[in-house]
Amino acid sequence: MAVTILGIESSCDDTSAAIVSDGILLSNVIASQQVHEEYGGVVPELASRAHQQNIVPVVDAAIRRAGISKADLSAIAFTRGPGLIGSLLVGTSFAKGLSLGLRIPIVDVNHLHGHVLSHFVRQSPDDRVPEFPFLCLLISGGNSQLIMVRSYNDMEILGRTIDDAAGEAFDKCAKVMGLPYPGGPHIDRLAAEGDPTRFRFAKPHIPGLDYSFSGLKTSFLYTLRDGLKTDPDFIERNRADLAASLQATIIAILLDKLEKAVRQTGVRTVAIGGGVSANSGVRNAVAAFCEKHGLEAFIPERKFTTDNAAMVAIAGYFKYLDGKFCEYDKAPYARVEI
Repeated sequence: MAVTILGIESSCDDTSAAIVSDGILLSNVIASQQVHEEYGGVVPELASRAHQQNIVPVVDAAIRRAGISKADLSAIAFTRGPGLIGSLLVGTSFAKGLSLGLRIPIVDVNHLHGHVLSHFVRQSPDDRVPEFPFLCLLISGGNSQLIMVRSYNDMEILGRTIDDAAGEAFDKCAKVMGLPYPGGPHIDRLAAEGDPTRFRFAKPHIPGLDYSFSGLKTSFLYTLRDGLKTDPDFIERNRADLAASLQATIIAILLDKLEKAVRQTGVRTVAIGGGVSANSGVRNAVAAFCEKHGLEAFIPERKFTTDNAAMVAIAGYFKYLDGKFCEYDKAPYARVEI
């Protein structure tokens, strides 16, 4: 009998449900929330309310598109954290209630594990997946981490951000440029039209494999301040070049530590994950880096880079095979390490 997992993701502002059967993805449905754009960031209370509205139709759509019934489910995997507590409570409560009704177990998933294991989401049996061990560069709005992945359940953080993450640097710099939220995609679009050598921004000198992006952000703000002193239209005239230079600097910071990690570990396979791995410049730079150094690269499809339930379902699938189920008294959590 097939092992069929319903995955539920509700950690931030996307409500998602997916079905994985024997490791193959059958459906992946995402309902995004547009309400936050006018506020320039995610409003937790509005996010949790939208999850309440979306979760039933999203789960129903995932089951229907997979061509199965609720009776075919073996377990329900859900994101327990980290994330926004109100949003996580919606997904957690729904998963617990449905599992009780269907009399099947629940499996709790670490959101960050999900991003790492997104590379194991197969849409056909022939899809290529990484071999262990491999290095994963996890880059999102709240996390910039270098992770040694030895198995599905054995991961070690080798380096992490000590302040802002790469995604935060993109979004915060985009905001002061007057770009809509989220700013990362707009920076990516503008960077393709600009000169990445036009402006020079500060790069950190942090020992080891840890990251820092706060100095870059400050340097960017000083550049805008100085430019606006003499030209009120400085940002408008230079928006593409500013975006291209910002993106190039962030990529250089990311790859500098990635190269050090490859040298230190001797690992020959590199993967990227998280929302910032959707960035065109990051994707191209990592692919070129791996080709230059003879490394095998795993760059996820864009639909698996942002928050999605497919990664939750596949992470839950592996935990289900190991018999690692979740007790009903477990509460969601806002922060946790890998």
